[in-house]
This record gives sequence, structure tokens and C-alpha cells, in this order.
Amino acid sequence: MDRFFGLTEKGTTIKREAIAGLTTFLAMAYILGVNPLILGDAGMDVSAVFVATALSAMIGSLIMGLVANYPIAVAPGMGLNAFFAYTVVLGMGLSWQAALFAVFISSIIFLLITAFKIREIIINAIPAELKHAAGAGIGLFIAFIGLKNAEIIVADPATFVALGDLTNGPVLLAVFGVVLTAIFVVMGLKAGVFYGLAITAIVGIIFGLVGRPDGVVAAVPSLSPTLFAAFDISSSEIFSAQMAIAILTFLFVTFFDTAGTLFAVANQAGFVKDNKLPRAGRALFSDASGGTIGALLGTSTTTAYVESTSGVAVGGRTGLTAVVTALLFLVALFFSPLLVVVTGHVTAAALIIVGVMMASSLRFIDWTRMEIAIPAFVTFVAMPLTYSIANGIALGFILYPITMLVSGNAKKIHPIMYFLFVVFVLYFAFLSH
Repeated sequence: MDRFFGLTEKGTTIKREAIAGLTTFLAMAYILGVNPLILGDAGMDVSAVFVATALSAMIGSLIMGLVANYPIAVAPGMGLNAFFAYTVVLGMGLSWQAALFAVFISSIIFLLITAFKIREIIINAIPAELKHAAGAGIGLFIAFIGLKNAEIIVADPATFVALGDLTNGPVLLAVFGVVLTAIFVVMGLKAGVFYGLAITAIVGIIFGLVGRPDGVVAAVPSLSPTLFAAFDISSSEIFSAQMAIAILTFLFVTFFDTAGTLFAVANQAGFVKDNKLPRAGRALFSDASGGTIGALLGTSTTTAYVESTSGVAVGGRTGLTAVVTALLFLVALFFSPLLVVVTGHVTAAALIIVGVMMASSLRFIDWTRMEIAIPAFVTFVAMPLTYSIANGIALGFILYPITMLVSGNAKKIHPIMYFLFVVFVLYFAFLSH
């Protein structure tokens, strides 16, 4: 084991890696409740999505740990699940089965371009500032979803959005959860988000604001409602223009979302050198493989988790950390009765605090350089304002070559960025029809 993971070489031990794996699991365990809730809004079976979430997290983390030897866990991505449910299914009108098919095809494409190192070349060509802006924008987007689901922020015909009724019981529960989770995180508790969610759920049960579970441990729910459902669609759906748009958009969103998240986590772990990821090909292959398997099981695209930094913070330095996390997701399969307490008001704090963590990457952007600041700002602010991760990325990537050219920095623009400029212009033109 020492030789396989390089424990001694990395200055770590089995005990330290095990503690790191447990820490990472507790920090991201909220996805077991949040992901079924979000995909449930798209009409999917909540219990089946719970199983698909746990299994895809287990498999994806195992691949990341064993193949890439990174202490980074993988699970259905926050932001990507929101894009799946609210943009592709509810916005574009595709069935959730068709959306799973789109995820599967886009993941296959990822595997192909990863095998030929095209994905790695593109990721390394993207300026670090835009990667950080994309990660921050996704954070703002999921935080907004958390505020909306908890009714802390509500729609308003005059001002578009407004503050909700803070005297309402469930809303007060959400506010309590946000404050409590914030306290835990500020205190430095590595699993503060998980503890905040758990205590908020307990308080909700005590005051009758959420349902009371029938038990704690139970047999693993059936996966049949979502297993291979990606292929339970008609040929007319497969060859429709909407499917083409969905695949193309998933390709864009997943490509840059996972790149940004993987870059952010690896950077905090100290793996990034000269704006490049070591063993990037293996890490990207692991990521793409997890997405393919997740689609077959019945969940939205998997991605590297920013919460993996909590495990890195306590000493995790090798893939053994990810392997331990994977095994804990397997154990979690037997706790499905607790899903009944996971409501939008209970999970709000997790979405908001995770959003804050992701938005922290804004500190790496040089705001004194307008040619960088403007496209970076548009990238992250457009995501919540247009309710689309894809739009934010596209707008920022269109602006970047323009601002760099007029500022006399043409030589600093990688040729690939010009290609992406054209692609994203066509992306908007295509979606407008």
C-alpha cells in the first residue's frame, strides 16, 4: 500500500489518510440529501437518486484514488445537478431520462477528448483568472438556489427578488441552519456543513417543521427507477434539436465546471505548478469515467469536490484518502430513512456555505487589471443572474479576447481562446433559434 500510493514519499501515513478520508466524507455527505432533493424537482425518484448518488460517489472516488492517486473525492456536482434539473429539464422541457442520456453522451465525449489529451490542452490554455471566476460563479449560483429553496429570497413582480417572510417557521429554520453552520465553519470544524445540516434537521423534527423518519437504518432502496433510464427514450428524442443542444450545453458546462473545481482543489492541495496539473490526464480520465457511470446509475454529472480540501487540510496527500471516502459512501447506502428530513429549508445552509467556499477563489483574480477583471466579473455574476452556468462561462470567454486585445496583450492570448470565442458566439446564436 505504501508503494502503490507513495505514502512515505508524500510524507503521510495510513492513519493520516484514513482520518483525511473520513473528514472529506463528513464534509461532503450533505450531497446524499441535497442531490435527491434537486433531481427530485425534475421528476426523478428520490430514493433511487439517493442510491445512484452514493454509488456514483463511491465509484468515482475509487477511480480518482486508484488511477490518479489524488486525495480528491468525486460525487454528483453541485451546480451541475441544478443545471440538470432547472435548465435542461424544467427550462428546456426535456424529460429527465433524456437529460441522463445527454449526460452519458457528453461524458463519453469527455473520455475521448481526454484520451487524446485534448481536454488537458484546453484546460491548461484557459487563463487561471477565468478558471477561478467560473468556480466562484458556480458558488454564487448554488447559494442563490439555496436561498430560493428556503424561501429566504422570493420572487417579486416589482424588484424581481425580495426578502422572504422571516416569521414563517420553515424559513426561520433555514435561517437558524445558516447561522449555525456558519458558526461551525468559522470555528474550524472540518465537517461543519454536515453537522449544521444534521442539527438543523433535528431541530426541525422537534418543532414539527420537517417530517419524522420511521427509522435510521434500512435495506438499500431500489435503483430500478433510474438504472439505465438514460436509454429509456424514443429515437425522436435522441435525434431532436433539443437533445443536440442539451448535449452541447452539458459538454460546455461540465467541461469548464469540472476543470475549475479540479483546479481549485488541486491548487489548495499544492499540486498545481505553473498553472498546470500534474497527472492531469489521469485526473480528468477519472472525472469523465465517474460521469459516465453516474449517468447509467441515474444521476447528474459527477465531479471533483471542493470539500476535498478539508481532507487535505488534515494531512491527506494521496489517493488513499479518496478510497476511504469511497468506502464510507458505500456504508451510507443503509441510511436512506433519514432522507425524509432533508427539505429545501434544511439543506439551504449547505448550499449557501458551500457557495461561499467556492466563491473564495475570487481572491486569486487581479482586480486592478481591467482587461482581466471585466471578463472575470461577468463570468461569475452572470451565472446567478441568468440562472445558467453555461451563460456565465460563455459571456466571460467571449469578453476575454476582446479586452486583452484592446489592452495590448494579444500575445498573451492562447490560440485556443480565439477558438472558444467563436464557439461561444455560435453557442448563443444557436440557442437563440
